[in-house]
Amino acid sequence: MLIRRLFLAASLVALSSGPSMAQGATRQSTDTHAAQAPVAQPAPAQPPAAWVVEPRWVRAHEAFLASDALQGRRSATRDEAIAAAYVAAQFESYGLTPAPGMNGYLQTATVVKFKPSGKARLTAGNFELDESKGLVLYYSAGRSVTGKLVIATGEDPATVPAGDVIMLAVSDKTPVSDWIGAAEAKGAKLIIMRESDALKKRWAAMGGRTRTPVFLADAPPKRSRAEMIVLPAAVFDTLKAKTGVTLTLDLGDMQRIESTTTNAIGYLAGSDPSAGVVLVTSHLDHLGVLDDGTVMHGANDDASGTVAVLEVAHALAAGKQPKRGLLFVAYGAEEIGGMGSTYFANHPPIPLERIVANLEFEMIGAQDPKLADGELMMTGFERSNLGETLKAKGARLAADPYPEQHFFQRSDNYSLALKGIVAHTISGWAVTPTYHSPDDTIANLNLPFMTAAIQSLIVPVEYLVNSDFTPEWKTGGRPSE
Repeated sequence: MLIRRLFLAASLVALSSGPSMAQGATRQSTDTHAAQAPVAQPAPAQPPAAWVVEPRWVRAHEAFLASDALQGRRSATRDEAIAAAYVAAQFESYGLTPAPGMNGYLQTATVVKFKPSGKARLTAGNFELDESKGLVLYYSAGRSVTGKLVIATGEDPATVPAGDVIMLAVSDKTPVSDWIGAAEAKGAKLIIMRESDALKKRWAAMGGRTRTPVFLADAPPKRSRAEMIVLPAAVFDTLKAKTGVTLTLDLGDMQRIESTTTNAIGYLAGSDPSAGVVLVTSHLDHLGVLDDGTVMHGANDDASGTVAVLEVAHALAAGKQPKRGLLFVAYGAEEIGGMGSTYFANHPPIPLERIVANLEFEMIGAQDPKLADGELMMTGFERSNLGETLKAKGARLAADPYPEQHFFQRSDNYSLALKGIVAHTISGWAVTPTYHSPDDTIANLNLPFMTAAIQSLIVPVEYLVNSDFTPEWKTGGRPSE
């Protein structure tokens, strides 16, 4: 009942604060006082003022999406579904319609995931370590592994040796994800990592939970990933001296769990059906509630991007019909592997070849100190001509200042990019200290910056939907599956 009341209250705030659709006055204009005396000629019509994003609209959306009532919008849960229903209601209120071929504003998909038993145990002769003694089961597909230990050292992931059990005694100058990828490419079935501050931070960002395979029920993975564990520093260093020893990782049973993720989709038809469609997206899920009861509100990640999608939809729906169509989508289940965007890309409501570009909005609630005031970063800026073209038209966009973080591959744009669509993510401060922490709350958003950021996105989108410009990948820029 509480959730329902908050949902209705937030919906009413957001709807009542916007211009009246019933009046047909969707852009701010200057009222003229009718003269009492007759006039020979009517006064020329006043041009409508530019659309202005109201701070109260931004705050109203955030107040609901990042509220305690939604419990952190955990991926593929009822809380995520409520957030999607809220977004869908806003889409309808702005005058958007269901996408072609859809009967409503919601697209759902079945997600399969697993829950470990918590009984992981590593043994080698008389050596034994389990989760009660400091072993962290970082990632698990539920496969027990036995193999000889080989050691990877140095600073270059290309030097990782082949083997079933690979220990990463490597430099932390290179992201651990690069080392993991290199070890898996060399056939690793078990990857062993040393406890570090960076891994502790990543573990906390994962919600303190073992990552397990997550996939769409209609698209199971083609291969299994390696098991991954983290060992206390002293234990790791002891094992490192035992190259060639046979290690065994025993795992308890894995529970298979099926759940539903929800995408909210709204459509604005263009005047020229042959001109294509622009896709504007975000993800609406977050990490939910941790095992200790801490709510991970996700005000920046990615309620902020979802608010941007809502308010850009608000602005575009209120204006003149664009030349190109627009699809506005808030995806579910991004945090567990981009499930919502992957399902959308596999089951698009319109043919993918009609989509000329995708702009994803993520974490725009804070200004990056590396960028100029008011600038937003675009991931993969150098991969296509989209960013430079929008920048030439006045968009406050800059290249990603963190290429080593591989942000281009870490957001929902990538699901579409893999299908050939020029797709990028626009962010504020991608490495903000509140990322995946309990501090990602409304109180820690820079709402004036966020409102200005949303305002700055309207003109680039208007240009994309009203011009003949069709973005293209640069040589080597398109990712491959």
